[in-house]
Amino acid sequence: MNCILLPKNAQSIRNEQQVRHIKEVLKAKVGDSLTIGEMGGDIGRATIAQISSDEVVLSDMVLDKKPPAKLDLTVVLALPRPKVLRRLIMDMTSLGVKRLVVVNSYRTQKSYWQSPLLERIDEFVFEGLQQAIDSVPLEVEFHKRFKPFVEDEFWDLLAGDKAPSDAVIAHPYASQSWRAYLEGLKAQKSPKNSMPKVLCIGAEGGWIEYEVDLLCQHGCTSVSLGARILRTETVVSVLLGQWLEG
Repeated sequence: MNCILLPKNAQSIRNEQQVRHIKEVLKAKVGDSLTIGEMGGDIGRATIAQISSDEVVLSDMVLDKKPPAKLDLTVVLALPRPKVLRRLIMDMTSLGVKRLVVVNSYRTQKSYWQSPLLERIDEFVFEGLQQAIDSVPLEVEFHKRFKPFVEDEFWDLLAGDKAPSDAVIAHPYASQSWRAYLEGLKAQKSPKNSMPKVLCIGAEGGWIEYEVDLLCQHGCTSVSLGARILRTETVVSVLLGQWLEG
């Protein structure tokens, strides 16, 4: 928790986890300074004026820094095990992904959609924001029907100035490597605009061929990270690192 996020216009901290973190982890006392942020607003500092068992009162609040810029990226993710999704949402939030679209896939177990963890998405986003010292939430949406989503809504992700080459699907059996794909994009565009805007990642077991073909029919390019079959978390970390470097 590198930043304490507050509701708009709040003058004190009453969130139980935040209060405990300040007292037990930071071991802060009256007069100490905290890094704070206003949800959806700016980042700054505040001084602890009072501490009680369930509240930390703040003074001298200054919100003078903009949150870090989001990556110009939408991730389409096949729903994985809910515990994995929790980690992925926190990681994607910390890394600055703008939008996450969670979809059903052939290898997604139906029971995953009934998990109570899906009702706690805002909590996981909140954790990721405080980790990254950010205040603008990741947008998360769910689509339980894969084919209607791809046929009716996927093109909307490529609207405006986005071209079909701006969407990729990670697939270990693709004939084109991720590196070759990026080199081709850089040859066509300026370096600042060479990264794709949509990234599709499968869950455990990956996409089936039908899903890959349908996404490719609607604007995706299939790319591979090599012959190794990687966990979803590993693929997310490896690929999103490319956007951060860009």
